[in-house]
Amino acid sequence: MIDELLSQDEINALLSGADFGGDGGAGKDTGGIPPERQGILDDIAGIFSASVSSVYGMLAGKEVTSVVRETAVLSQRDFISRPEGAAFAFRATCGGLNDAPLVLVITERGALTLADLMMGGEGKELPDEAGELYLNAAQEGLSQVVGAAFTGVSGMLGGKRLIPENISSALEPEEWLPFPTRSPEDQTWTVSASVSIEGLGDFPLWVLLPLDMATALADEVRELVAGKEKKEAPAADRTPSSGPKQPQGAPRAETAAPEAEHPSFGNVYDQSSVDVRPAEFVPLLQKPGTGYGNSRIDLVADIPVRVTVELGRTRKNISDILNMTPGSVIELDKMAGEPVDILVNGKLVAKGEVVVIDENFGVRITEIVSSAGRVHSL
Repeated sequence: MIDELLSQDEINALLSGADFGGDGGAGKDTGGIPPERQGILDDIAGIFSASVSSVYGMLAGKEVTSVVRETAVLSQRDFISRPEGAAFAFRATCGGLNDAPLVLVITERGALTLADLMMGGEGKELPDEAGELYLNAAQEGLSQVVGAAFTGVSGMLGGKRLIPENISSALEPEEWLPFPTRSPEDQTWTVSASVSIEGLGDFPLWVLLPLDMATALADEVRELVAGKEKKEAPAADRTPSSGPKQPQGAPRAETAAPEAEHPSFGNVYDQSSVDVRPAEFVPLLQKPGTGYGNSRIDLVADIPVRVTVELGRTRKNISDILNMTPGSVIELDKMAGEPVDILVNGKLVAKGEVVVIDENFGVRITEIVSSAGRVHSL
């Protein structure tokens, strides 16, 4: 089951007011897609791009950026010339979206690099050929990308549960099609992204959906948004007009009206006798030049984040992992009794000590990062 957490990149984009649609100057061959659909598809392209940078960044432990270079409508025949050299295709069906087929494509070099990062390497010493172990690791990496992207798309669909199913992958032969059961002339909605990993260079990545499935997804989002806007019509349109105003200067009635005619909700004050002024609040942890005021914090205040308590870390070779048996001991990089780290979306926010509450483990916070530091690290 896909959890409902936003990725760190998506939260950062909300805080900074960024557009999920990539670099804003991406080339587009919309293939006749109406602008209202195209805008939604651009947002979906941005979600996949943000998920790529988030997952790759977590795996590499380095600075990773992903930029949408182009969104286009291409036939399957036209697309297969895009990847240079052998192409690695990750396929899944979208559970919750009428089993729409989805394909992610990267180059063989991209697959080997991703696999090496998945297995704890640096992405530099790559084998000459992609063996089964590397291909399986690359599939797992792209599966995480799709899972993260589905979380974002689920938010656009009002929390609809989306699950990648029927997952498979392959290093494709010279003659191939992204969707083998469809005609070579069938049109696809194609997102072209460039993934840049610090110290490793740039890697192309493509996301493909059949055009009919992509437009159906855009229509579903549009209908959801339209229904929500209809329900949230301005209160003034639904509130009956009040009675005639009392003429200015007219004497006030000394006798209160019967309570049955004017029910009271809470305390009601006569504004002429009470000093009423707008409330003024200090900006929430705002620093000059940061641009993070209440309005930006409000955007993410109710978003759930992943809180992790980390006892310690270590690195192991795959052979060490395979040789583990019941009773094996893994030595961590912390001394017994040292505080554990408390992470929010992978960012250190506090330290604490492990306690037992009834029969459950808990953590008592003993040291905490400053409030401003916590906000700006999220």
